[in-house]
Amino acid sequence: MSVVGLDIGNENCIIAVAKQRGIDVLLNDESKRETPAAVSFGEKQRFIGSAGAASATMNPRSTILQVKRLIGRKFNEPGLEKELKLFPFETFESPDGGILIRLQFMGEVHEFTPVQILGMVLSHLKQIAEKNLEMPVSECVIGIPSYFTDLQRRAYLDAAAIAGLKPLRLLHDCTATGLGYGIYKTDISNSSPVYTVFVDIGHCDTQICIALFETGQMKIISHAFDCSLGGRDFDEVLFNHFASQFKERYNIDVFTNIKASVRLRASCEKLKKVLSANAEAPLNIECLMDEKDVRGLIKREEFEKLSSDLLERITVPCRKVLADSGLTLDKINSVELVGSGSRIPAITRILASIFNREPSRTINASECVARGCALQCAMLSPIFRVRESDYYWFHFPALQACPGGWSFLGVQDSLPLSIGFSSDKGPVCTLSNGVLFPKGHPFPSVKILTLHRTNMFNMEAFYVNSNELPSKLSPQINTFTIGPIQCHTNMAKVKVRVQLNLHGIVKLDSAVLIEDQLDNSVTTNDPHLTSEEVEDKSDRISSVENIAQVSDNSQSEPPSCPGAGVARRGKAVKRLEIPISESVCDGMKREEIAKAEEKERWLMQQDLKMEQTKDKKNALESYVYEMRDKILNAYQSFANESDREEISRKLQQTEDWLYEDGMDETENVYVEKLEDLKKLVDPIENRYKDEEARVQAAKDLLKCIEDYRKAAASLSSIKKDAVTDECNKAERWLQEKSQQQDSLPKDVDPMVWSCEIKRKAEALEATCKYMIRSNASRDDMNVTDQGDKSDGM
Repeated sequence: MSVVGLDIGNENCIIAVAKQRGIDVLLNDESKRETPAAVSFGEKQRFIGSAGAASATMNPRSTILQVKRLIGRKFNEPGLEKELKLFPFETFESPDGGILIRLQFMGEVHEFTPVQILGMVLSHLKQIAEKNLEMPVSECVIGIPSYFTDLQRRAYLDAAAIAGLKPLRLLHDCTATGLGYGIYKTDISNSSPVYTVFVDIGHCDTQICIALFETGQMKIISHAFDCSLGGRDFDEVLFNHFASQFKERYNIDVFTNIKASVRLRASCEKLKKVLSANAEAPLNIECLMDEKDVRGLIKREEFEKLSSDLLERITVPCRKVLADSGLTLDKINSVELVGSGSRIPAITRILASIFNREPSRTINASECVARGCALQCAMLSPIFRVRESDYYWFHFPALQACPGGWSFLGVQDSLPLSIGFSSDKGPVCTLSNGVLFPKGHPFPSVKILTLHRTNMFNMEAFYVNSNELPSKLSPQINTFTIGPIQCHTNMAKVKVRVQLNLHGIVKLDSAVLIEDQLDNSVTTNDPHLTSEEVEDKSDRISSVENIAQVSDNSQSEPPSCPGAGVARRGKAVKRLEIPISESVCDGMKREEIAKAEEKERWLMQQDLKMEQTKDKKNALESYVYEMRDKILNAYQSFANESDREEISRKLQQTEDWLYEDGMDETENVYVEKLEDLKKLVDPIENRYKDEEARVQAAKDLLKCIEDYRKAAASLSSIKKDAVTDECNKAERWLQEKSQQQDSLPKDVDPMVWSCEIKRKAEALEATCKYMIRSNASRDDMNVTDQGDKSDGM
């Protein structure tokens, strides 16, 4: 097994793998480091990745792109309607209010959710990794935007399950970037922490975080984002500019033609890259629409003026991340700029003016997220489990040359959105504003709630501040039903364990009924630890400072949880587990995931079947062209005229059939056609190949005869005559067969085949070896006898 890191971008995906010598980025079948996040449905086969992106122009209505923007979102969501109009494929509302994609496949109408499409992309990336590594791939860490909601994070886990992957963690993009950056950071001292701002401007969003680096640890201080500002928005500015220009100059409206729009957007993306390094850039597209060639030119200053609103929006998350961190500009040590949309010079100038320092580009702008995810996967996977002090020393030898290199890097992320809890009696909170997990709270994290109930009750998790949510999404997360409660008193005391896990997903780990209460009990409640760490630490600690009491009825008693360390005085406490059922708002159910997995397996089998059919068709086509050339040249003298005419006629019939009725046939039909041709050609091909092999076999036999004649010179006269006689017989046999063969024409089967000559040589060698070996044995016996007599004398 191997561990990989996956960066699922809006446009492209990157696969990185942790190996013994460091982190490598894997190449796809086209030997490229980036794989397009595209899925195209043909008539009978899917095309994913580079093949899917190549179909976007010719088959736009059945090619799904930028599916990342649709994960975990509602069809009628504010701001999404405009985005859906940009997609060439058909979308509509599902019964639960989500998004469904409708398209034609194998003569039928199929409907897929964005999660299923993402599962197809992940499955394709898994196949690429397994092909490169030549071993199964299961464990992975997937990069996600920091603004993803609980539902979107669960959707990623569902898509991974459909693809047969096991994510060890969903890691924020900027956190992954910081991890890959910090592991090679050598200027860290024990006294002064280092603060670094990471600005990631991707294809569809902008994410910013501030990370604190200390010896052996990285902490994310704050997150900020603009989920609808990315490189594609700058492409759209150019698209609208040239679309209006072409309408005036050439009287064509590209908005009315899907293929023309796809081609113009692709050209505008290339134009933007040219403007990043040049003062001006031309645009030339042949036959864009109505058989008209179009031309255009734009200068960088004009482009920046058209994009002024977008450039101004970049300043908002920059100032917000500073404000949330509570740091001043003089505390910032460096600014790192990454992302596919970060190469615009105007963006660099804006960041320099905000942070009072020039942004650096010391890490790979496109691969940093995937590399950080692979590194985190190596930390979490038991495959790479070694002592912390030796981890990077052995697995990343590049750090051996770094005098300040870290032996281990702890990763502590922070929550970008505030999460609250409520029950049937009102909000459950520890803070004055009603938040259970406040924004900026480190995770993974555990909190224990103390509640008093008489029967079954519900608890609901929600986002406290709807203004923090991207696109004004629904604040509801999920609902938990706790009970039934079997209690012998009027009011039962219930301890509920709430976890914010590694993925940033809220879960209710357990609910325990406490029937007898102790006067002196202490339970650890460290929000910076996972549940396992709490249990391990609690077994060793009998008292804790600053115990966080979480209760919805304002009781003053400290909380307790199963497995926690308790200093007991008096009688024992009776604990009973209470069943918990979870209902995720708009999430996929297990039955739906199972059906999606089954459908993905069927689609993969269909793709494999079509690939095998395509291979057989190509093999038949190649055979036709190859044999047509050989039958007129190399094989000409080995076939008579009637055979050549028959084969040429059959080859022509097969070629005509391939390009007419045989364009879309089954694998068995192509195999049968190929076998029929081989029945005609194989006898001729065998005669041709055997001629050269026969000459070589004759040379080998003559050499064998010569060698054993030389070896016979040292034998006794009887053995010498016997070996020589065998050699003479083999030589006469070869001369006789060669004379008979020379008298035959080449277009008939040979009198003697090369395999017969080889068998003759093998028989001669076996006979002569036996004779020589038996003679040597007698000589040894004679020497031994003489030695015994001399010893006796």
